[in-house]
Amino acid sequence: MIGDLPESPPSIDLEGVSFSVGEKRLLSEVSAAVPAGLFTGLIGPNGSGKTTLLSTIARWTRPDSGRVLLDGKPVGDYPRRDFARVVATVEQHSATETELTVEQIVDLGTIPRAGGRLRRTDTRELVNQAIGLLGLEPLRRRTWQSLSGGERQKTQIARALAQQPAVLLLDEPTNHLDVSASLEVLQLLRALRVTAVAALHDLQLAAMYCDHLIVLDGGRVVAHGPVAEVLTPELLAEVYGLDAEVVPHPRTGAPMVVLCGTTVPTVPVDGAGR
Repeated sequence: MIGDLPESPPSIDLEGVSFSVGEKRLLSEVSAAVPAGLFTGLIGPNGSGKTTLLSTIARWTRPDSGRVLLDGKPVGDYPRRDFARVVATVEQHSATETELTVEQIVDLGTIPRAGGRLRRTDTRELVNQAIGLLGLEPLRRRTWQSLSGGERQKTQIARALAQQPAVLLLDEPTNHLDVSASLEVLQLLRALRVTAVAALHDLQLAAMYCDHLIVLDGGRVVAHGPVAEVLTPELLAEVYGLDAEVVPHPRTGAPMVVLCGTTVPTVPVDGAGR
């Protein structure tokens, strides 16, 4: 450790994390381990608590009970600046009214590392690397307002990478991206030497690129562990209501979800579907 900062990608431990808004329980006794240096996917139906859990890890939401530990230390015990130097976030939807270019937005990610002072000579290489990794060089001088949804998403990921985090938290990182760009981004995230946690809605992408999964349903953890152990036909039926098989990919051997339909029977109407 350098002061309170992890030298290498840290582990994250969730211990009985609960959170409610009014009478609605969004997280209920969530306990799971996020392995250090691996790509962990948060999966589950809409409204299962994925975004809320990411927000809790990021310290944007304070749980009603339970703890989030980073390298064995409660996240709330880290000074704000130290935490910002370790943890970077990418939200599902980002907006700004300021006329910033792609380069300027990516540059914002270097502020925590620069101790709050933006030094161009020290940070230019970090910005150039992040822009190159996301293929944003042709867009470097474009303003945020002129970008498509996918271009904005890649810009925000580049901004997070310029921060050089040990932990990367992403809410639907493939939002607005086409199939090719989604694969490129997830392949890049998996190759990074960081502890990455991403909320994903695409089961096939989660199976292909994640090392570890946490499955949420109704704010509760129903399974967590290595992908091959977690992603089973029984789980897909229980959590998603899917009739599916999980088979090895013919080239990589990784788990692959083969959808057959839903577990809800189709009822013919007026003789249709016979």
